[in-house]
Amino acid sequence: MDALGRELAVTSSLPGVSRKVPIWRDIRALRWAFQILILVFVGAIVYWLYNNYQVNVSRSNIPTNLKFLDNPASFTIPGNDFDQSQPVRVAFVEGFLNTLRVAFVGILMATVLGTLIGIARLAKNFLVRTLAAAYVEIVRNLPLLVLLTFMNLAVVLQTFPRIEDAWTPFDVMVISNRGIAVPWFLGSGLNLAAVIALAFVLAMLVRFMRIRASDKTGKPSRDMLFASITFVVFIAIAWVALGYSLELPFVEGRGTTGGLRLDPSFFALLVALVIYTSSHIAEIVRGSILAVPKGQGEAADALALNGYQKMRIVILPQAFRVAMPALGNQYLNLIKNSSLGATISYFELTQIAQITVGNGSPAVPAFTLTLLVYLAISLVTSLVVNFFNRRLALVER
Repeated sequence: MDALGRELAVTSSLPGVSRKVPIWRDIRALRWAFQILILVFVGAIVYWLYNNYQVNVSRSNIPTNLKFLDNPASFTIPGNDFDQSQPVRVAFVEGFLNTLRVAFVGILMATVLGTLIGIARLAKNFLVRTLAAAYVEIVRNLPLLVLLTFMNLAVVLQTFPRIEDAWTPFDVMVISNRGIAVPWFLGSGLNLAAVIALAFVLAMLVRFMRIRASDKTGKPSRDMLFASITFVVFIAIAWVALGYSLELPFVEGRGTTGGLRLDPSFFALLVALVIYTSSHIAEIVRGSILAVPKGQGEAADALALNGYQKMRIVILPQAFRVAMPALGNQYLNLIKNSSLGATISYFELTQIAQITVGNGSPAVPAFTLTLLVYLAISLVTSLVVNFFNRRLALVER
């Protein structure tokens, strides 16, 4: 038997000779079987839930279609020309735009503030470093809903004065518990957006040319200075050429006239989201700066770069390569946290859905539509973040 076993072992080790493994012992077959079993189990649960939903809906005679979007909204939206006789779908569009406004502005402001605080946490000045650390440790350990409620009740409604005693700093703004009115332009918003985009492209072109000239001549490029001047001058020329003007707000009766008025709930939500999200972004930026090899900073010192140049040219570009995935998560959190605006009556998507359901529209289709819109916004944001993440990633050769 020993000789036969040795012969079989030798035979199985010869090239071209293989032993067939039974299917119940084949690890690949077992893996596929386990995955299929899990898939069938999940599908059965989904089918069971969906079947229960259909049975309960048919028993309760609740509509599941989107016909409610054609019904009159029967409510108004503060600070908007929306009329209560307009259909519900128009209200959802307005809520979608309000969500985009607070999310877009909030992401920009939270990124700038969080970056500055993250840099301040590594400052050599003891007072600056301590204040930045205190800001981060206090704010990021507060519940966002509590911070939002405090900002709305204690700051906007109680600290800001009544409209009769409104603050008017430099006669260019009006601040009261009815909102904040700021100067605004008179003219086509679409044309102005096109001018800003064109000015940005032209500024980047000037910056690229200055960098190339510096590489050839060895002289300081001052690319950001020339790019900024180009951006401002182009917008100023276009502003005059297209006949734009600036409208200042002022108090009239129990409200304000002129300019752009920011609703109190919008201001409270925006400030709360920026303060809360920037505390998390600050820690991401701080960790990313520390992740940059120390030799990079020493090389910048050897080139006689000042602190600003060292941070802008050498440290931050490499730090943001590390920070971008985590920053994307914070941007998504800010977008989703904007739904808390419903608690202070800011008319974003969630508030619109709640009021619509309260007026008799079916809850499941209304909130399903809301979920899908939030999902679409988040997916688009993820695509943009992933694009910049790929652009910033190092390409190994």
